[in-house]
Amino acid sequence: MPDRIEVLKTYKTYVGGNFPRSESGRTYPVNNRDGENIANACRCTRKDVRDAVGTARSAFGGWSSRSAYNRGQILYRIAEMLEGRKDQFTEELEKAGLKRKDALREVELSIDRLIYFAGWTDKYPQVFGTVNPVASSHFNFSSPEATGVVGIILDDSSNLLSLISTMAPVIAGGNVCVVIAPEKQPLSAISFGEVLHASDVPGGVVNILSGFRDEVIDTLSGHMNVNAVLNTVDNPEVRKLIDENASISVKRVKHLPVESWSDESLENPYLIIDFQETKTTWHPVGV
Repeated sequence: MPDRIEVLKTYKTYVGGNFPRSESGRTYPVNNRDGENIANACRCTRKDVRDAVGTARSAFGGWSSRSAYNRGQILYRIAEMLEGRKDQFTEELEKAGLKRKDALREVELSIDRLIYFAGWTDKYPQVFGTVNPVASSHFNFSSPEATGVVGIILDDSSNLLSLISTMAPVIAGGNVCVVIAPEKQPLSAISFGEVLHASDVPGGVVNILSGFRDEVIDTLSGHMNVNAVLNTVDNPEVRKLIDENASISVKRVKHLPVESWSDESLENPYLIIDFQETKTTWHPVGV
């Protein structure tokens, strides 16, 4: 009998709590470090980006209005679900070319990082909020408040940990996000949608797309319903495009080139504050 031809999995996107294919139906091959084809991923288009942004915008009101404690519970639940799928993600990272020891470390660090930011959801407003002195009989409070829809663009230096390290602080602060997965190795990022789907995260809070960056970055960074962009791609042309688009629609932009995603500096509450607005409230004394 002839050798059997393996049926490669085609990974879908994760948008609005569902797993749609790209609207164009196109896919592209994903290879491991040896150049072997290990799977296929959706090649998303500008319309996929627009649909994901619209879904995220619809989810923002419900997510940002939840209590900080509840958001922490949900982030902790995501960590629990990822812990239960640790073997699956370790094997997937191995398939992509990591050694088993490195793959296991990336998954475990991802779990720990989720728990870290879960613990900050009901604490960062106290740390970064203030009571301001005023020359009148009023109280004046400043407190952080979620920005809105954040576009996250991931580089190819990490398969899973980069997603967790950027997504977790964004949603911990009440924002929602549209993530462009690593172009060359998107599989673990897209599989993470299964973890989100099985947890308590409302549909639309996290949306994960795959495809060629050159085909989607312009639409994501220029979309009027995207309030901020977090970019980890250390490429001058990419950074220039994002900055130019952001200047037109007045977006907040954070460029975050990272040498090692396991660096402890990425466990930092300032990553939450990067996508918060400061709200000031006046209240009369004695009322």
